Amino acid sequence: MPEATFHFPPNFRWGVATSSHQIEGNNTNNQWWAWEQQPGRIKEGHQSGLACDVWQHPEIEFDRAAAMGLNAMRLSVEWSRIEVAPGRIDTAALDRYREMLKALRERGIEPLVTLHHFSDPLWLTEQGGWLNVNVIRYFIRYVEQVVRALGEYTNLWCTLNEPNVYSYMGYMAGLFPPGKQDMRMTFAVLRTMLQAHAAAYRRIHRLQENARVGLAHNLRFFDPLRPHNLLDRLVAWVRDMGFNQTTLQAVWNGWWVPPAGFGPALTLRRTLDWLGLNYYTRDLVKFDPAAKADFFAQTMHDPQAEPLDGGYGELYPQGMYRALKQLARLGIPIYVTENGIPDADDDQRPRALLLHLHQLWRALQDNVPVQGYYHWTLTDNFEWAEGWTLRFGLIELDPQTQRRTPRPSADLYAAIAQSNAITPELLDAYAPELCKVLLPS
Repeated sequence: MPEATFHFPPNFRWGVATSSHQIEGNNTNNQWWAWEQQPGRIKEGHQSGLACDVWQHPEIEFDRAAAMGLNAMRLSVEWSRIEVAPGRIDTAALDRYREMLKALRERGIEPLVTLHHFSDPLWLTEQGGWLNVNVIRYFIRYVEQVVRALGEYTNLWCTLNEPNVYSYMGYMAGLFPPGKQDMRMTFAVLRTMLQAHAAAYRRIHRLQENARVGLAHNLRFFDPLRPHNLLDRLVAWVRDMGFNQTTLQAVWNGWWVPPAGFGPALTLRRTLDWLGLNYYTRDLVKFDPAAKADFFAQTMHDPQAEPLDGGYGELYPQGMYRALKQLARLGIPIYVTENGIPDADDDQRPRALLLHLHQLWRALQDNVPVQGYYHWTLTDNFEWAEGWTLRFGLIELDPQTQRRTPRPSADLYAAIAQSNAITPELLDAYAPELCKVLLPS
């Protein structure tokens, strides 16, 4: 067998990504818990319930991550636990999060703390959520409390997770709360969230001198189905502008671009110390004159590509390299803050993990400043509107019994993290069909 090893840089961060509502359990004070109680909102009527019971027993997850040799974990703090009513802070909840971060540090795991990951306090929802004119002030009030309480154990902060997904799914597609389908609201929410990010960026830096602040951006490619067709290319460009570029142009270049608006956003300019890439899949886009509500675009997946579980998309690892090369133009550190696939029987994940990490390795060879990789996710969790039907975990979870069963991909990821490399032996053991693809003859 040919010998070739794909080494990663020294001190590379190997981690997993999680979020509070998806793993903690009994998050009863936010809009997602209320949404789950409404019939028809969550696939198969699922509810988060106890989730992974991490609020009560975080050591179960932390010990497993440490045993795998991981040195990083991305987790979020729950606004609704911390600020239980407007201006009323639950110091016991902040102490609990301090205990969690301290426990991670004691295990040699660096926390990356996300301040907002899709969930809002019910009291904020009742006041209009991110359409409320006071929401930025409320968010900064909460952020100050968190940074003061937790800054002893981390200086790596993610203000927002996927503001483009939050605004699109909740206000355009209607699949997330509050279930709206209104383009004007969608981009009003996105603009407000990015303004809140910029305000939080500055406030965190005032509170913590050595803070490193960024956000996690979901970058999804929209490729024209027929690359030589001008109309397919046009609608693909419109999708890219609306979903991807509005966020990037605002927080880096300080400029609103259509359809979010047009004009300067100078208070947002250069409000990133690093950028998080959440990459999963891509869409093919075709011009469709009947699809007026979707900007005349019909989306689909490549029929020749390998489909993912649950209609989630297609396996397209090349997108990892493409995304990292695109973001490298910003000239700042990049973390892959989420990447993974739904795969209950683990027949695709080992191969998908190796292929995506190889594409990341390719980007590193081109001097793209990738600092770390956070796999989504460690243990199966509550996957928002998909409930428990999509299984992203390296570890299988039975939500009823809380029994955890590591999948083969957990051993693979542990071996990669511990060796800081993809070796021929790992390829041969977990995906021998890739040897001819990745290893030189």
